[in-house]
Amino acid sequence: MIVADKKPMEEIIQEVKDHSKILILGCNECVTVCEAGGKKEVGVLASALRMYFMNQGKTATIDEITLERQCDHEYLEEVRDRIDLYDAVVSLACGVGVQFMAEKYQATPVYPGVNTCFLGATEKRGLWTERCQACGQCILAFTGGICPISRCAKRIMNGPCGGSTKGKCEISKEIDCAWQLIVDRLKALNRLEDYEKIFSIKDWSTDRAGGPRKVQREDVQE
Repeated sequence: MIVADKKPMEEIIQEVKDHSKILILGCNECVTVCEAGGKKEVGVLASALRMYFMNQGKTATIDEITLERQCDHEYLEEVRDRIDLYDAVVSLACGVGVQFMAEKYQATPVYPGVNTCFLGATEKRGLWTERCQACGQCILAFTGGICPISRCAKRIMNGPCGGSTKGKCEISKEIDCAWQLIVDRLKALNRLEDYEKIFSIKDWSTDRAGGPRKVQREDVQE
């Protein structure tokens, strides 16, 4: 899932302090799971902003809506009849949702209410860890299901660097060496021959040279 974290309240206030009709727009997908932008967080932020405006002696309308998701035209249509009531929107969706909302309703400024961090997993409540950088060329089939791009500090594609010691990354003794994890996993699967496969170093400039990436499937297009 996409993992996000709440923006500091002071930053959000700077974004909306000159507006008087504000919509706090939540998302019921990833940001709900990581407790950054779901219905509960919408309510908390709305209450904090109402308190701020009241303390400033200002009158402001702060409304709350949580959509199923903000990265889909279908669900963004749900606010079409109301969007003109507001002079600002604070979106608690990931950066994709913020951009999609801003593209669809260009007459209304849309401000981000969270910082989008990475693609990750829930270790336990309150702890999310990165697992994927969406590089577009997945090699997990050969690395025991462990991604060297997201798990290695240097994004090394073929074995550990010279700085790893006793299975730990050179940047911190608290971080496991990604390639040690991969080797251990391949041993457990009796597939150490996969460790001998050589992968080309990723050319990130080439991957992004064509601008924003896209996936297009004609078999599901209307």
